[in-house]
Amino acid sequence: MHRVVISGTGLYTPPNSISNEELVGSFNAFVTKFNEENAEAISRGEVEALSPSSTEFIQKASGIKSRYVMNKSGILDVDRMKPDIPERNNDEWSILCEMSVKAATEALERAGRTAADIDGVIVACSNLQRPYPAIAVEVQEALGIEGFGFDMNVACSSATFGIQTAANSVQLGQARAILMVNPEICTGHMNFRDRDSHFIFGDACTAVIVERADQAVSKNQFEVLGTKLLTKFSNAIRNNFGFLNRADESGQDLPDKLFIQQGRKVFKEVCPMVADLIGKHLQETDLPVTDVKRFWLHQANLNMNMLIARKLLGRDPEEHEAPVVLDEYANTSSAGSIIAFHKHQDDLPAGSHGVICSFGAGYSIGCVILRKL
Repeated sequence: MHRVVISGTGLYTPPNSISNEELVGSFNAFVTKFNEENAEAISRGEVEALSPSSTEFIQKASGIKSRYVMNKSGILDVDRMKPDIPERNNDEWSILCEMSVKAATEALERAGRTAADIDGVIVACSNLQRPYPAIAVEVQEALGIEGFGFDMNVACSSATFGIQTAANSVQLGQARAILMVNPEICTGHMNFRDRDSHFIFGDACTAVIVERADQAVSKNQFEVLGTKLLTKFSNAIRNNFGFLNRADESGQDLPDKLFIQQGRKVFKEVCPMVADLIGKHLQETDLPVTDVKRFWLHQANLNMNMLIARKLLGRDPEEHEAPVVLDEYANTSSAGSIIAFHKHQDDLPAGSHGVICSFGAGYSIGCVILRKL
């Protein structure tokens, strides 16, 4: 059995950003147009009038101020309100592969590794653009990595589940090092015509190198002390888009073919589950919560993160204890907690303990306890 470390992380940030003001302007223009076009039906009570959104509502509900996106013009186009991302030729690298390679290149550089040092690729994310061939195998080919690759989807918890899968392979000697990547084009499954959720998601890609501790050469290593996973079935977060939709044409354009959630129910049910799982995991690892210097939590909602940290610490967390990136990136699904880890790790001194935790649809929760070497 080998000790395992995370030796490098990488981040690809799309070049386009949409502010709350821009998003609200587009949404409210759509609302005005819809209400005007359906004025008679609305007056007869046959159609429900839509309500406008506001920047104040978005920031209070989520803490989000802006989001990075792969395409901006299509999302803000009142007649389209979805990304404009042309399908690529089968002989070209896919857009998820392209994002993954960019994030992976930085992770490899930070780990002091090349493709020749990697034995496997895991692409773990919520939003895979196709069933097969696996995006991971495509990334493997693009980077020139020998070995194996496969995709996995555990919604927003995909990265922590991916870290455990990679760590297990390295620990058992099945691989020297694994590249785990999280390409997320969350705006592709977003309903930008839904007031309650049109502001939630952004796009990004993260990458993590997981390898044997005795072979790692990076200056910035975190030993994986333990991982803990939990799933519990719930319909509170759901997306029914899939290959069987064509078998029932009557439902193809219904709202449930995009992201839908019961936000208040998710908040009420998930926060206690997350705090409980982290607390139990720390106890099993014989690590007092007071010894944890940083919580890199899933970046979905600021209020959720503050409540979880408060339950664990017994007080409001200081800014450096539970760093926030969702104000700039919004919810990037599986990439969120890794973005927080990537951006807020270098300042920790050796011996510091930290927790990466993600949670989301499923329900699914993944927890990784780390110690900086």
